[in-house]
Amino acid sequence: MELSKKYGKVAVVMGGKTTEREVSLMSGNAILKSLFKSGVDAFSFDPSLEPLANLVNYGCERAILIIHGKNGEDGKLQGAMEYLGIPYTGSGVMASSIGMDKYRTKLIWQTLGVPVAKSQFVEKANYNVAEFKLGVNLPVVVKPADDGSTLGLKKVYQIEDLVAAINYAFAASNKILIEEMVIGPEFTLTIIDGKVFPIIKIEAPQGEYDFENKYYSDETKYICPYDLGSLQAEVERLALIGYHGIGASGVTRLDFMLTQDNQIVFLEINTLPGMTGHSLVPQAAAAVGIDFDQLCLLILDGAGLGK
Repeated sequence: MELSKKYGKVAVVMGGKTTEREVSLMSGNAILKSLFKSGVDAFSFDPSLEPLANLVNYGCERAILIIHGKNGEDGKLQGAMEYLGIPYTGSGVMASSIGMDKYRTKLIWQTLGVPVAKSQFVEKANYNVAEFKLGVNLPVVVKPADDGSTLGLKKVYQIEDLVAAINYAFAASNKILIEEMVIGPEFTLTIIDGKVFPIIKIEAPQGEYDFENKYYSDETKYICPYDLGSLQAEVERLALIGYHGIGASGVTRLDFMLTQDNQIVFLEINTLPGMTGHSLVPQAAAAVGIDFDQLCLLILDGAGLGK
């Protein structure tokens, strides 16, 4: 069957009004180019430029969602697609909302036995610098509780630097996490429709896997597949618990670290991971023989409603 008939008219929903707009556009254009190559009747759609309801007017039959950050992967966009009746890729409303909320994800994971770093949740409305007491041990990582790509993140080694880091995180979000810093190597693991893909070890310059080193640096090294030996099966088991525990579906990426004594610590789940030239999901897929064009179709196959 011709793919244009199998999928119908497909929108690649990208851009949007988010802090990760440029990354979204890079991901979306890469997907769009791939779909054209495969013969899919696809078009780009940026909801920051026109109403989402226009998707119905354009005869959209499926949508690949690739807007990162707030208003893209936090359940709002997914809810709009449900309302419009357009099958979409990725997790549903609930899982997207939970996955974007690092604090509530951690609460669910703790209940299910998925190991996470100790943390302190702080809301801007309740924060008083004169009365604030740090409830976790230094060094810590201070970051927004509801955004991605390390935006608004600072590492704090000395108590006198804490207030500045808190204010920096609050500039990006009204809800932040102060998390005990995990010292050790960083990894990521992709799950697509409940299937676990190879682990990737991340080696960033000076150990700083920040926004620049994630999306633009050629110095960051990725080792894939990476074999964790005796820990491999346990990491995969915990990742699946984390994935199903928040109700995720479609393609996701879970980030985790190993402590100096080889304890597993999960950091977060990304329910709408990037698809740029530096992104990790395409690398994990390539490790099992799935090229980028095949990956895009695999993701598109998962489009649906009522997730």
